[in-house]
Amino acid sequence: MSEPPSSSLLLPPDIAVKGEGELTSRQYSEPHHPYRSSFARDRARILHARSFRRLAGKTQVFSRLAGGFQGDHFRSRLTHTLEVAQISRTIANALGLNSELAEALALAHDIGHPPFGHAGEKALDEALHEHGLGFDHNIHALRIVTWFEERYPVFRGLNLTLAMREGIIKHSRDYTTATHPELSAYFLDLRPPLEAQLIDIADEIAYLTADFDDGLDSGILDIGDVCDHVPLFRQFHNEVTGEHVKAPAKQAVYESLNRILNALVTDLIEEVHRRIAALGATTLPDIRRTPHRIAVLSPAMEAERATAKRYLYANFYNSPGMEEEHDRAARVVKGIFSTLMSDPGLLPADHQIQIPTEGLARTVADYIAGMTDSYIEQLWLRHVAQP
Repeated sequence: MSEPPSSSLLLPPDIAVKGEGELTSRQYSEPHHPYRSSFARDRARILHARSFRRLAGKTQVFSRLAGGFQGDHFRSRLTHTLEVAQISRTIANALGLNSELAEALALAHDIGHPPFGHAGEKALDEALHEHGLGFDHNIHALRIVTWFEERYPVFRGLNLTLAMREGIIKHSRDYTTATHPELSAYFLDLRPPLEAQLIDIADEIAYLTADFDDGLDSGILDIGDVCDHVPLFRQFHNEVTGEHVKAPAKQAVYESLNRILNALVTDLIEEVHRRIAALGATTLPDIRRTPHRIAVLSPAMEAERATAKRYLYANFYNSPGMEEEHDRAARVVKGIFSTLMSDPGLLPADHQIQIPTEGLARTVADYIAGMTDSYIEQLWLRHVAQP
């Protein structure tokens, strides 16, 4: 990624989340660290968490080519997360926000996802609906960092700051106390800080460019068809091939996607600055009371992004081979869910003790959500698949 925009785009300093005050409070009191900020400690706790490591074994978009061959070069949920963290830190630095908080939130933003990407999440949600429940990966991520992670002798969870817990919940959507009273501690009537808001669009930017990369590299997408139907890609690809006539095709694609990423990031930074100036916002409370989220692309760039995303849905995410993978993921997730509901004795002991308080269906969902792709495949072969 190229150098960020000029420091003239830095936001007023009181808009950033400070390293002190209410948002750095923790559920359990801890002494200050002598040389690390509160959010640097949050970042480290996410990096060292088991749930973070498991992202290496979870699908981002796909993990297998036609015929079942593994694709070692394609993004996993972990490598995608690292790309989001890099983009988020760049944006936060360029705007003068708290980059340590932004990076920590980016690292945590996907830890609540179950195996098999969005297909697995949809299947788990559908399975829970039959029991009057649902699955939300943001809420599950909060459960992970406040309960399921066990690293400390004096408390459950990671004991993250309030800013981290709020951002985990609210970075990508808004909740209300009417529907989620259990989240009332997280300022549901207010907008999240900009450090949390930017994670959602950084996520969009990361997977938009990465999915074109993986789609073209896998052969599912065709470069000519992408140029014909995605104006943003065509613009930069024509520019690159004009400047580098002898460049190999793959390198031309990589450079085109790099320029697209830069264009999206720069547009976001400039649009945030423009909206802040138009609102006259100078403090974090001003940001919290805005009628709409501020971390968004300009209308023109948003239209380009939406066109590109629609193309990916039609030609990549929902392509024939991918549909087969999605169907298989749903069968595996729902098959394991049904098996565990029928025989709770198959649950690990630390999950079985949760049944009286959480209920069997939620406990089963919690167990499945923590699985990697390979682990749930093993359970499927052992307990569900017919010989």
